[in-house]
Amino acid sequence: MHFEIQKNDFLKGLQTVQNAIAQKNTLPILANLLLETDKNTIKIIATDLDIGISSRIAGSVKEEGAITVPAKKFLDIIKELPEEEPVTIILKKNNMMSIDCGKTHIKIIGLPKDEFPQIPEVKNKNQLTIPQKTLKTMLTMTIFAISRDETRYVLNGVLMSIHKKKIQIVATDGRRLAVASQQLPEGVTLEEKVIIPAKTVQELTHVLTDEGNVAIAYSDNQIFFTVGDTQIISRLIDGDYPNFEQVIPKEKEEKIKIPRDAFLSATRRAHLFTNPESLAVKLDVTKGRMIISKNAPYIGEVKEELTVGYSGKNMSIGFNPAYLIDVLKNLPDQDVWFEIDDADKPGVLRKGDEYIYVVLPMQVV
Repeated sequence: MHFEIQKNDFLKGLQTVQNAIAQKNTLPILANLLLETDKNTIKIIATDLDIGISSRIAGSVKEEGAITVPAKKFLDIIKELPEEEPVTIILKKNNMMSIDCGKTHIKIIGLPKDEFPQIPEVKNKNQLTIPQKTLKTMLTMTIFAISRDETRYVLNGVLMSIHKKKIQIVATDGRRLAVASQQLPEGVTLEEKVIIPAKTVQELTHVLTDEGNVAIAYSDNQIFFTVGDTQIISRLIDGDYPNFEQVIPKEKEEKIKIPRDAFLSATRRAHLFTNPESLAVKLDVTKGRMIISKNAPYIGEVKEELTVGYSGKNMSIGFNPAYLIDVLKNLPDQDVWFEIDDADKPGVLRKGDEYIYVVLPMQVV
């Protein structure tokens, strides 16, 4: 193997795959990444057996080959190489790799490709292609509701459902529910329902941009995302996702129209006065106004009034402010429409047919 590549291009590819490198593992080879060359392309692959990420980078390949190298050490070396100098990589005898950049000469010992896990190839040609921006927005609006409770493993990811020309992404931790939906282009016949692990979703949001398309394909118990020169391969969570639709309240005619920025800022200030023993902030709603308040023993209190669009009955209700902040900071709209009915019933934020966020109330202490 012998190739030459620009440092910044190489570094970008290495950083794309780095989070797939196993942190704790029983197989030492998983702490390595695989470098392969083919024509004028350098391919970098990392995996922890649950998720694999590969990145292709253009370079000048003089001799094809493959080798695995210690991922963290190799990344640190490339980071510290001189700027604006091409990097030359040559594989020599006994898995010894030489790295030359300007007047810097480094040698590092690798391991043969044979010991590295085989990365699956896409076998299912029936795939879906959608705009990256669409998928990125849907994931951003749901990922925060994924459960961190490992005993409820089916909730440790998002449900992706493709049905009747609609794609839907769902996440819940049992205390809140986020559902993002989008219509698909004409001609889409794919029907799938899978649970994608949280780590995969996280990595996908790092790779997706606002330009271009992402291709999604399925094979056995795996899902493949192709974004430009990057591919993410992930195992799926095996299990039955709860019937989330039955917990979504019917849409209310009477809604509270609230300026999003003001709502977010006031909730953040109220959040400062919460503690593990007293999490809930109080929302008092009357005609034309909403008061957000929190009284914390031994700390102090905060109270803030917002002008809102509302003419219904007076209500008081408590919520975990973190659950409101999570959704408000990701909504792009200037105004949000909040539905609340009673102190012991869920609150709902809706955005047409595209988004529903259901959050359970809390008792105000």
